[in-house]
Amino acid sequence: MPVMPPIKKNDEVFVLRGKDRGKSGRVLIVIPKEQKVVVEGVQMIKRHTRPNPQKNVKGGIVEKEAPIHISNVAIVCKNCKQHTRIANKVLADGRRARACKKCGNTIE
Repeated sequence: MPVMPPIKKNDEVFVLRGKDRGKSGRVLIVIPKEQKVVVEGVQMIKRHTRPNPQKNVKGGIVEKEAPIHISNVAIVCKNCKQHTRIANKVLADGRRARACKKCGNTIE
């Protein structure tokens, strides 16, 4: 069974590897089974679609985001504005939270 990745939907991430290295964007979809994420405006592919009047789909070439492996992205801390690794921090009330490795503040 796959382990849940530390990156969640709507997190701001920075791309470390690939053709879009250096870009950042918001996570749209997390695919834990394949350990991949879909990031807004990153890893754009062209998809050739056929027109389907029943589903109201126009034909042509559509650009959309493709999944990128989780190891190739790093989360962006809202406090220090840098991309970082994620630490698990135990709060005073016993709950666990994600924390920035660079500044130590919680990411939630």
